[in-house]
Amino acid sequence: MSDMRFILIGVGLTFVGFLVLGVMGGQYQAATFEENEFGTCYEYFEDRPPQQINCSFKVMDQSLFFALVIGLLAAGAIGLVKGVRGDWDSKVKPEDMVGPGNSQSEDSEGKQD
Repeated sequence: MSDMRFILIGVGLTFVGFLVLGVMGGQYQAATFEENEFGTCYEYFEDRPPQQINCSFKVMDQSLFFALVIGLLAAGAIGLVKGVRGDWDSKVKPEDMVGPGNSQSEDSEGKQD
């Protein structure tokens, strides 16, 4: 058995991490290309011409974005692992245990198949 709450949380966080990366990741990868190829970076606007900015700020924004995505994916993975491991077996009382070697129920006493 497993802890379904953590599995669902883990799947949800992993899905959100990939969704954020897929939807908003394209605008953050341009900083590396601009810095490596051209040496100058530009910030683009819809209503005015591009403005030259310092590349380190744009690379820092890119790093923070990917740290957020990695954080979401890591939290999802931790949730999945915690959910799969579960703790249901450690909370079973000794008198409630059944199975091989633990035949303590009234129905099994003295009966043979």
